[in-house]
Amino acid sequence: MRARDKAAVSALRATLAALDNAEAVPVDEAELRGVALEHAPAGVGVTEAARRELSERAVADIVRAEVTERLDAAAQLSASAHADRVARLHAEAAVLLRFLDDGAP
Repeated sequence: MRARDKAAVSALRATLAALDNAEAVPVDEAELRGVALEHAPAGVGVTEAARRELSERAVADIVRAEVTERLDAAAQLSASAHADRVARLHAEAAVLLRFLDDGAP
């Protein structure tokens, strides 16, 4: 991807971060409070947890949410002073829509 396509880079980075967050395994609060330091597990890989696997539908839903977020933000910026930002949000949404089969948010 060309470095000058800032809208695409921004949209893809944000969407990849959203997907990464969705794959994270929730941490139980009891696990955070209940272990004394001397009883904490030690060694390589003991803190690793398997990531969730997202279905294609879940991935598409996250991409749609990212598109909707950008279009909603663009709709709220109605002043002409924000025309550049609105155009960028629409460009980012268009980039993400290309990844969806139906092309709709």
